[in-house]
Amino acid sequence: MNDNGPKNPFEELQKQLQEFLGKNPNVHAQVSSFIHTPQESTPQQTPAQPVDSPDDANDALQRIRNFSLKPKEIRDYLNRFVIKQNEAKKVLSVAICDHYNHIRQCLDDEKNREQEYHKQNIILLGPTGVGKTYLMKNIAKLIGVPFVKADATKFSETGYVGGDVEDLVRDLVKVANGNTELAQYGIIYIDEIDKIASASNSEHGGRDVSGRGVQINLLKLMEDTEVNLTSQTDMMAQMQAMMEMQRGAKKRPRTLSTRHILFIVSGAFDRLAESIKKRKSQTSMGFNTLNNCEDVDTFSFLQQVETSDFIKYGFEPEFIGRLPIRVACESLKADDLAQILNSSEGSILRQYKNDFKGYDIDFTITPEAITEVATRAESERTGARGLMTVLEKLLRDFKFDLPSAAIKSFEVTTATIHHPHETLKELIMENKHLQEDVLNGDIDRFAKWFHKEHTITLTFTADACKELIGEALDHDLTIHALCQKKFADFQHGLKIIQRNTGIDTFTIDENTVINPDKSLSKWVVDSFESTKNPQKSTSENN
Repeated sequence: MNDNGPKNPFEELQKQLQEFLGKNPNVHAQVSSFIHTPQESTPQQTPAQPVDSPDDANDALQRIRNFSLKPKEIRDYLNRFVIKQNEAKKVLSVAICDHYNHIRQCLDDEKNREQEYHKQNIILLGPTGVGKTYLMKNIAKLIGVPFVKADATKFSETGYVGGDVEDLVRDLVKVANGNTELAQYGIIYIDEIDKIASASNSEHGGRDVSGRGVQINLLKLMEDTEVNLTSQTDMMAQMQAMMEMQRGAKKRPRTLSTRHILFIVSGAFDRLAESIKKRKSQTSMGFNTLNNCEDVDTFSFLQQVETSDFIKYGFEPEFIGRLPIRVACESLKADDLAQILNSSEGSILRQYKNDFKGYDIDFTITPEAITEVATRAESERTGARGLMTVLEKLLRDFKFDLPSAAIKSFEVTTATIHHPHETLKELIMENKHLQEDVLNGDIDRFAKWFHKEHTITLTFTADACKELIGEALDHDLTIHALCQKKFADFQHGLKIIQRNTGIDTFTIDENTVINPDKSLSKWVVDSFESTKNPQKSTSENN
């Protein structure tokens, strides 16, 4: 240690790298090339509105400067995608309008930036699968601002094990395609925030210090702070910054203010709901009131959450104080899930219809079947995600078998839901008379593929096609797989015949399908005989 104290290890490393790269220009060029290769995004990054070009960024900035949406307009937009959650839509719409109106006013008049302003950061509570993330993604899409989603459990107090919370701001810049001006108006959404509560745990003893540390680090972000855009642990970014400095490139901002970044956190908070339910039941007067509490959906008690409940749950008072807007989402019942299937623009049913449409199959479902699917999905207790669980289990075999069948339309009824395997079997049997045309088409496709690969033409007789179709059905194989297996070595033998005789078209009959190796051997022998006796032709090769 010298008189000036210990050196910053990163500054020392930067100095050494600069000296090394200056003396080794070839290495400098190789590293520079590597650095400018597009890298994969960090795992927690989930962009909703990627900015692909400077023009996109300019358009987005102009929309923010001209922000004029009203709360009811945002609510009406969200209604297209998310069913129920009326209170959440109202609260979010007001908070979003207040936030971006303030940004617009700051952009119009710089004096407004100096005024005291308390950001309307939001905490969303409620069970999984009710639309918390979907609400925020669609809001970001509507406004046109960068959006980053992360799970709170990905972060650690130090950032060396797990992620550094400041990476969220850097990710926002990546989503904005490097445009820091646009990134500073983005939205950061952190899910599973309830998992970092540092409440005392009787099983392990003490407090979860790491969770408390993450809260404190997030607290700094939610305030007005400057984030270094080059992480000290990201050596590649450090090297890139040095090279840009050496090349005299346009200087980029080194930090980004979080003043105008909106933070939304969310979590299921099931234990918190139970705690509030217990508090309410204990303070209730009378036996009947207690019974009423037992009959109410537990998650509904989150609507009565108080700051003291959050602190008791394990959140630092300063942390929860930076989340002034609090709203609880409702659990979804069977009727809500049915409405999602019927009318939401993001309905999973649309996805399944498109999946079948990819095979030119029209898929419909009766109203009664939708009700049954919704009822089963409610029992999954995973909100709207339960719909995919039920539909995937129901339609898995249909998605596997029907693309290879002749069926071009089918309808899901309650009978399909109760007996999916039997219904599928009946559907295939009813359309068996159409299957031959499909399989004959598969034989033609194999012949075209064979010609493309080997410049040799195969023609199949009617009897050969019938034999192939029968074997394919008996062994549950596609025509292509069966033909590849049967005629695996044909290209080699046929090439020999082609060289000996000049013939490039061969007829496949029933006997050749039954015993391909025997037929091929005979053709090859005959081709050699034909070179000795030109009068003998192998054109009739079967």
